Amino acid sequence: MVDPGTPRAEVPQLRLDDLLDELQARIDAARGAQRRVYSLLEAVLSVGRELDLEQVLHSVVEVATTLVDAEYGALGVIGPDGRTLSAFHTVGVTEEQIAEIGSLPEGHGILGEVIRHPEPLRLEKISQHPATNGFPPHHPPMNSFLGVPVRVRDQVFGNLYLTEKRGGAQFDAEDESVLSTLAVAAGVAIDNARLYEESRLRERWLRANAEITHSLMSGGAYDEPLQLIAERAGGITASALAAVATPMKGTESLSVEIAVGMDADAHQGLVLPLSGTLMGLAFSAGAPVATEDVNSDARISPEPPRFDGLGPGVAVPIGTGDGGVRGVVLVVRESGRPVFSEQETEMLRGFGAQAAVAMELAERRLDAERMAVLQDRDRIARDLHDLAIQRLFATGMTLQSAGRFIDHPEAAARVLRAVDDLDETIKMIRSAIFGLRTRAGAADSGLRARVVRVVGERTPVLGLTPRVRIEGLLDTDVPPDIADHVVAVLSEALTNIARHARADRARVVVAADGREVSLTVEDNGVGIPEGGRRSGLKNMAERAEQLGGRLDVTGGPDGTGAKLSWRVPLPGAPDPGDSGRRGGDPGS
Repeated sequence: MVDPGTPRAEVPQLRLDDLLDELQARIDAARGAQRRVYSLLEAVLSVGRELDLEQVLHSVVEVATTLVDAEYGALGVIGPDGRTLSAFHTVGVTEEQIAEIGSLPEGHGILGEVIRHPEPLRLEKISQHPATNGFPPHHPPMNSFLGVPVRVRDQVFGNLYLTEKRGGAQFDAEDESVLSTLAVAAGVAIDNARLYEESRLRERWLRANAEITHSLMSGGAYDEPLQLIAERAGGITASALAAVATPMKGTESLSVEIAVGMDADAHQGLVLPLSGTLMGLAFSAGAPVATEDVNSDARISPEPPRFDGLGPGVAVPIGTGDGGVRGVVLVVRESGRPVFSEQETEMLRGFGAQAAVAMELAERRLDAERMAVLQDRDRIARDLHDLAIQRLFATGMTLQSAGRFIDHPEAAARVLRAVDDLDETIKMIRSAIFGLRTRAGAADSGLRARVVRVVGERTPVLGLTPRVRIEGLLDTDVPPDIADHVVAVLSEALTNIARHARADRARVVVAADGREVSLTVEDNGVGIPEGGRRSGLKNMAERAEQLGGRLDVTGGPDGTGAKLSWRVPLPGAPDPGDSGRRGGDPGS
């Protein structure tokens, strides 16, 4: 209402001033909105430029705090269980503050509220919400809050959390709208980064498969492709330990052939049963078997201790479950690292399947080569029998007949000796023919399989399952006669443990290094009493002495039980004392 004393000419002027002020305010608001839209578009472009997933996530948080003028920001990645956070990217909190606060949030309280109800949440004061459960010590004070979900292909990937709008102001509906728009753009950027990362991973797996195929087809050593499988699987999955186990023919066991990474020596050569173990279950089922923590999983044997500092792991078959499984690869990450995702496991499984195909092709090539060798041997044996032996036999018959017409006694004796020499030569050639035509013994007659069978046969009597470890090329380096002694000594040692030791833990190690073969049997029982019967130990010692070796019996490593070490040299192994004589004159 206009004051009656106001001149009528000034009334339109006042109204005009009000309209101009209102117009200016609207112009300022439009310009502010325009600047914010430009900022939002720039932010969307900035986020979309990145291809590295970690960098995308960090960039999203930085841009979000700038757009809504927040002091603190975070992006929580929801874990596989859909209830907790598996990663937490922050802005505004220093490294020192994070160290003082301690472990990162897991998704409880207000953060969990956005996880449980994936929709925008705006609060004037965090402490007033019923879901809040307070802050840990050394946490910076936070009052105002704005959270929005980030979706990737209709799936909630994580949540954006903004707190403490600068200047003590409150987050408004416009902030919520801007942040929701950014979340949509962030979802697209995250999806692109994940696809790019997946394509790079697939490329690495393909290169690894090509390396393994080349190694197998080039005819290298047996353990070279297995070493490559372990190294590439561990490297690509960012694992601290990788191991490859293969089945032992004639047994229900797996042997860890290759191990790389943390405590690899503790895994190398271990013999694991197919039932009740992580790798055994993966082999039997022909499917991946995962664990969140190898140290607390009942499928992981506590002895020998070999997983200190390690956490999540997965065992994947090398091959398919339709009878084509050729082994198992186990990868384990350090404690505190993320568990293996379904996508990572599937890629590792595909890698194992491709490696199995390469192994199959290599075996077929080796079979063809063996067949060619056998055919060549048969041809040589046939030629020796049909040509050489017949001619030698005919020559011997001729000389024997001619000897009757020789009157000189010494000359006749020489002819008869020549006939005898021809007979011996014929026997030697026939023996060679038999060797050419005799194929190698069955795979399950090798020393490795015999050792596992002996341990399996003694297990019911022992009342415990000994841990078995096998190292070296036992089936190729150890001759059959020495292998028989090894099996006999092992059987006697396990029998002694069953009869006298009263042990609840035992370990067997058989190793060959090209110079000697050794057998070590340990238990944690009562040890070897003084004055007791030692006929079994005497027999073991005599076997070692006959082969130029020795037997040592001492107490167990922890002061209890007994440790038996039986070792003998292998034929053809260089004498350790000759090493100084073979080098020649040092001054030459």
